[in-house]
Amino acid sequence: MAVTTLNSVADYLLCFAQKHGDVITPLKLQKMVYYADAWYMALNDGAELVPERFEAWVHGPVARDLYARFADYKWQPITAEITLPDLPVNIVEHLNEVYQVFGGYTAYELEQLTHQEQPWISARGDLAVSAVCTHVLDKKETAEFYRSMMEA
Repeated sequence: MAVTTLNSVADYLLCFAQKHGDVITPLKLQKMVYYADAWYMALNDGAELVPERFEAWVHGPVARDLYARFADYKWQPITAEITLPDLPVNIVEHLNEVYQVFGGYTAYELEQLTHQEQPWISARGDLAVSAVCTHVLDKKETAEFYRSMMEA
C-alpha cells in the first residue's frame, strides 16, 4: 500500500475545499490534517495516516513541514492552485468524512477543540496556554484518546 504523505492529505483537503467553494487558512488546514491522522489511527488500530509528528504549539497541533509550506499565507486563506493527489479509495472516503465532520468549523473553533483534548494538553504539560512549545504529541496517546471518544 502506498504511503500517504502529509502533503497529499493537505492537498486533498485543499482541493475538496476549493471544489466546494470553501476557504482554508493554514491554521484550519493544520487542524484538519491533525484530525484526519488522529481519527485514522483511532479507526485503524493505531495505523498512521501520515508519518509526521504534530507539535503542541500555542494554536494547537502543528506539523512543522506543513507550517513551513504555507507560512506565507499567515492568517489568510490558501489560494494556491493545488493538484488533486491520487489517493487510495479508503483514504479518500476517510478524508471526505473528516471534512464533513470538521470542515464546517472555523479555524479558531478547531483550535479551541484541540485545546480541550488530552493529546495536546499532555504534550504541553504545565506550560501556560500562551507559552511557545515544540513538544510532540504522542501518536499512541492520540490514537487511544480518539478511539475512546468513538467508543463513548
